[in-house]
Amino acid sequence: MIMQTIKASVVKFAKDEDGLTIVEYAVAGGLITVAVATMFGLLGTAVNVRITALCAAVKGAAC
Repeated sequence: MIMQTIKASVVKFAKDEDGLTIVEYAVAGGLITVAVATMFGLLGTAVNVRITALCAAVKGAAC
């Protein structure tokens, strides 16, 4: 009885296509996360360059 229930559950899971949709969303979310992290890294570098240039222009001691 229990083996039949397990088998039926496995077959139902294998035929279910909702799991594929979840995987697709997870992959898309991962790609978006990588893109956002890369852009923040590039933006941070650009901001650092600008702040350094401003500090050099005003010859601030805090730089």
